[in-house]
Amino acid sequence: MWTGEYKGVKNNWMDVFSSQGLSLLSVFIFGSEVTDFGFSLLHYCPNLQALSFDCCDRISEQGIKQVSGFSNLTYLSFRKCVSVTAEAMQALSSLDKLVKLDFERCPQIHGGFVHLQGLSKLESLSIRCCQCITDSDMKPLAGIASLKELQIVCVYITDYGVSHLRGLNKLVVLNMEGSHVTTSCLNTISVLPSLQSLNLNRCCLRDEGCEKFSALSNLKVLNLGFNHITDECLGHLKGLTKLESLNLDSCRITDDGLAHLSGLAKLKDLNLKFTLVTDDGLKEFSGLTCLRSLNLDVRQITNSGLAVLTGLTGLTHLDLFGAHITDSGTKYLAYFRNLQSLDLCGGALTDAGVENIKDLSSLMFLNLSQNRNLTDKTLELLSGLKLLVYLNISNSCTTNNGLQYLKPLKNLHTLDLEYCNVTASEIKKLQDNVLLNLVRYRPN
Repeated sequence: MWTGEYKGVKNNWMDVFSSQGLSLLSVFIFGSEVTDFGFSLLHYCPNLQALSFDCCDRISEQGIKQVSGFSNLTYLSFRKCVSVTAEAMQALSSLDKLVKLDFERCPQIHGGFVHLQGLSKLESLSIRCCQCITDSDMKPLAGIASLKELQIVCVYITDYGVSHLRGLNKLVVLNMEGSHVTTSCLNTISVLPSLQSLNLNRCCLRDEGCEKFSALSNLKVLNLGFNHITDECLGHLKGLTKLESLNLDSCRITDDGLAHLSGLAKLKDLNLKFTLVTDDGLKEFSGLTCLRSLNLDVRQITNSGLAVLTGLTGLTHLDLFGAHITDSGTKYLAYFRNLQSLDLCGGALTDAGVENIKDLSSLMFLNLSQNRNLTDKTLELLSGLKLLVYLNISNSCTTNNGLQYLKPLKNLHTLDLEYCNVTASEIKKLQDNVLLNLVRYRPN
């Protein structure tokens, strides 16, 4: 049973759910009006394996404690539930089949992790955005040797808290985004032998101590965005030959740093948004033939840089949002026949440039916003992109007259024509009569 975010779910619904008895295996509810009484009705369904009561604020601490009766649970989620307290978490200690547990944005779970130490099958734990969590809460996690995925994302966790994770030898995924950790946390993280995915976005990392990254030889995903690292840090990544995804968003990376990435032949996803790289640095990418997603939302990138990238014919996602690409530069897009997603919002495009986009038949997501000189001709040119799901041409000179050209785009789900000469009423007519899959549109 999955009710999504339907607001009408009350206790009487739970009576219907419970009538399924032994055959009911999963219940997913979000933001309902179910109370402790409605929750108690599920005891008629002892075979439940997955249970989610996210944002259900009418279930009290006493209600949460009833979860101890569901001994077959492998998945349990109480995201954004204020009633999940350290005392209520004691009810989880008997759920020895639990594999995945989610406490995202639960504000009262400080001190409750001691009750999870006996869950020998627990592989995934999320305590994202729980600002009550401190370093002391990390110590009990050291006893959950089965953990493979740990999502922490808590601002009060420091290097000392991370030190308690040293014995989690099966850990594959570690997310510490936004935590108050420094590069010193790598003293612990670098000795986790199974680690393949590490997120240290928005932490307090600097170059000093980054040499520890070189020990993480099994890493496939590394997120270092919004840190104070420079090219020096990248010098310690060149040995991570298994790396498939690297995020350097808003770091102080220049062309010199890109030379250290040239040997990462398995790299598929690279984010250089808001870095200091220029067209010259892109020459280092000639050997990165596995690249599928590239974010170059960088004002210094121009037509010349795009020309250098034409050898990366496997690209499926290309973000040139803030790059200075003009009509003449769009001719290089013809080399990227597999593109599914394209952002080109630097403001220099006219309808003539869109001529070189209209034949990218695999496009599903297209963002041409901020190009003020685009007109209804652009909508006509794009009418052949039958796979489009998302289209954004906001801040342009398109009008209601151009909407007729969108009729062939039957898969369109989201349309943004905000700050154009287009009215919501005309888009609504298109939605009602032709674009039946259109769910979101602007203006609305």
